[in-house]
Amino acid sequence: LFTVINESQKQRLESVSYSSRYALGLFYEAGTGIAVPWAARYVADNPCVRFISIDNKKRNIESPEIGPSVVVHTTVAFGHEHLDSDPEEVQQIILSHLQRIVPSLPKPSSIKCQRWRYSQVTRAVPSCPGQMILHTQPLLICGGDGFTRSNFDGCIESAMSLAEAVKPHL
Repeated sequence: LFTVINESQKQRLESVSYSSRYALGLFYEAGTGIAVPWAARYVADNPCVRFISIDNKKRNIESPEIGPSVVVHTTVAFGHEHLDSDPEEVQQIILSHLQRIVPSLPKPSSIKCQRWRYSQVTRAVPSCPGQMILHTQPLLICGGDGFTRSNFDGCIESAMSLAEAVKPHL
């Protein structure tokens, strides 16, 4: 890929930076009740846990055949501090914080801890309107939140910019 792009493009792409964090999934048997009055919760006052969602509630797909799941995202600081830590250790730390925040959670049937090395853009590609044309023949364009910001609006902005960049080549 880097043989196609020029040095200026390469430097701009390499300047992008991302935060890191962990995501923890707790999976339950069908019929398990999660006794909380919310579908998702932002946690402002914990050094480890930043966001918790009861995923099936959040997606409005409660079903007697499918067990509920809980998704936990850590803080950026925690993710950075534990970036190269043993995932088993990290899982236990997250679980201990989660237990204090939501003591009523039942024991899950399975757990998945995932390191998310490139979570959200902290510094986007400079001087790019949501995309970058790397090559015209054949057409090679890259885009995404790395060219805007890590939220829904940033993704839409990049998609619109990509569509406009492709139009003249159709």
